[in-house]
Amino acid sequence: MRYASLFAKKLEHLCRGFIPPKWAFSTCYFKPFWVQFSYLLIVSLEGYFVLKLLKPRTVSEPNDLDLLFTSVSAATASSMSTVEMEVFSNAQLIIITFIMFLGGEIYMSFLGLLIQRFKLLSAQDGSQKNLPEIDSMHRVSQTWPVISSQEQMIELDTISVQPHPLDIDKPLTTKPFSGGHEMELPYNSIKTLGYVVLGYFLIIHVVGSGLISAYIGLTPSVNNVLKSKGLGLHTFSIFTTVSTFANCGFLPTNENMMVFRKNSGLLLILIPQTLLGNTLYAPCLRLIIQVLCRLTRKKEYKYILSNYQELGYGHLMSKEKSWYLSGTVLVFLMSQFVVFAAMEWNSGVMDGMNPLEKLVGSLFQCVNSRHTGESIVDFSSVSSAILVLFVVMMYLPSYASFLPIGDQQEEASENREGSKKEKKNMILENIILSPLAYLAIFVFVICITERKSLREDPLNFNLVNIVVEVISAYANVGFSMGYSCKRRLKLDGTCDDKWFGFAGQWSKSGKLVLILVMIFGRLKKFTIHGGKVWILT
Repeated sequence: MRYASLFAKKLEHLCRGFIPPKWAFSTCYFKPFWVQFSYLLIVSLEGYFVLKLLKPRTVSEPNDLDLLFTSVSAATASSMSTVEMEVFSNAQLIIITFIMFLGGEIYMSFLGLLIQRFKLLSAQDGSQKNLPEIDSMHRVSQTWPVISSQEQMIELDTISVQPHPLDIDKPLTTKPFSGGHEMELPYNSIKTLGYVVLGYFLIIHVVGSGLISAYIGLTPSVNNVLKSKGLGLHTFSIFTTVSTFANCGFLPTNENMMVFRKNSGLLLILIPQTLLGNTLYAPCLRLIIQVLCRLTRKKEYKYILSNYQELGYGHLMSKEKSWYLSGTVLVFLMSQFVVFAAMEWNSGVMDGMNPLEKLVGSLFQCVNSRHTGESIVDFSSVSSAILVLFVVMMYLPSYASFLPIGDQQEEASENREGSKKEKKNMILENIILSPLAYLAIFVFVICITERKSLREDPLNFNLVNIVVEVISAYANVGFSMGYSCKRRLKLDGTCDDKWFGFAGQWSKSGKLVLILVMIFGRLKKFTIHGGKVWILT
């Protein structure tokens, strides 16, 4: 435990080096949407430049647009592909792993906690005497007092702990604190929460990659596949763990998980990582804090559990909401599993698999329909009903859940209390459209950019395939219908089937539009409630 604590502190210190305190305070003057957008843009561009500097494995190098597309796809955890993954060299795979690591939702939320700590720490040090009121629809105004270094006491008139800009999309209202001791508890609670998130993050990556490495070492069939593709054991294990936990869905193999669909053990290792990194993260985080609270009896854990809204960490929920979310995830998963198994059990997508492999494979496929996108089947071969079901599951947000009327009223009341904004912010909100409206616009634009292919290659370029590709990119999932040369009406001998997504055959304009869709989808929580001012009756 001692070495683990020291390692966690070293890693936290390294992360803090990337976020100077002045920059942490500068984020107060920008809306969270622009902070996250800038972060994703910087990570994507830096990843693109590094990938361009490194040499690929094959003679034919991906063009600049495809490299940028891959970098954005990794940063936004989308796993949309326009080139085959086995084109990338080992060094490039390491860079893609690093991009996925930085773009993961939980990592970004951890950076937000660090920024929040910097604000409180700087207040204690007296580096910020008075911060101006912040005009933002996600923050409340605050005043920092002057701190006397002689008395080593913190004199606070009022302070409001803000949601960090990298994660929170709810308005926050807090009660004023007074006195140094009352300021100390929120700060220590945020610090403790950061350690819990960091520990959760590290343990899953270490255990996950270790289990994958152990399984590969004990399974000659998997090891032979990696050797035939020139992939190292540790590179594959770490890449797969980071991608799965970040819910990206990239794999260093061209066929994604189809080449491992008979390896049920590997699929069972990846299923918990997928759930713990996305839909079940909030319930698991609360459960861990509850267990630590009972074991340690520390007041910081009690404060976190009872003041989760004041801390401003969007992944903290009430006990009741955590239960409802867990139940909703289970119901969705079991419903998909029953339908998928019933319709695809004896279909061509399950050929060559025994009953156990079909059972585990069906469960794996259904788990991945909620934002991860790893696949053991060819999506173009599944039935239309399953395709519609997966599209609906992809569209739903990670924390979509059924809530009783009482909790809905309580949440609506909290939103009303924290939603007092300036007039210009209200005008901005009124022009925001609903997610479905944006998806319709994106599909419309792509139909224009790909109109030539829609006319000349209608079996591949049809409206259904385009809609699936756009929704998959918007939901940051990565499922794709693919492209088949056999479905072309004009066979000229120049077409080769490639293991990449349908977007790989799009025009440059279409790929650029899909890049915007992936970024917009990664930031969809800021527009998820848009379009309410439109009256359709």
